[in-house]
Amino acid sequence: QVQLVESGGGLVQPGDSLRLSCAASGFIFSIYTMAWYRQAPGKRRELVAAITSVASTNYADSVKGRFTISRDNAKNTVYLQMNSLKPEDTAVYYCNVKILGDYWGQGTQVTVSS
Repeated sequence: QVQLVESGGGLVQPGDSLRLSCAASGFIFSIYTMAWYRQAPGKRRELVAAITSVASTNYADSVKGRFTISRDNAKNTVYLQMNSLKPEDTAVYYCNVKILGDYWGQGTQVTVSS
């Protein structure tokens, strides 16, 4: 079965960096677009970044120039490098793949606070 396991979240100060990882299993990782979403308290879940099977990427306007999504098909893992973090980046971050429907990981909390 499809499994997505996120890691790497934590509490950081504004301006700091974090790298999130999502380990995937149960499907042919290399052929699917992978994405990161986030959900802040009281807000809708929103797309942060996505990367296709050929490593084409797209980003939410709010994170362009600060976040970088990448993938390692040999490790079945997708990453989200987050630099220059802001308090408004505080959210639970979820890994996503669409295979005849959405699959989600359990999420990892990112808190940006001084």
